[in-house]
Amino acid sequence: SKAAGERAAAIMSLIATARQNGYEPYAYLKDVLTRLPTHPDRRIAELPPHRWR
Repeated sequence: SKAAGERAAAIMSLIATARQNGYEPYAYLKDVLTRLPTHPDRRIAELPPHRWR
């Protein structure tokens, strides 16, 4: 479906951006998905690969 394709593209984009920033994609996604449920909304800008630590 179109929605599934858009979700897949977003995930692939995150993986590619993590690689471009020198991060191992699995480690990045695992950390972000683990933090997400308790991460404050006002600090969501910390999670994209280019700002992740």
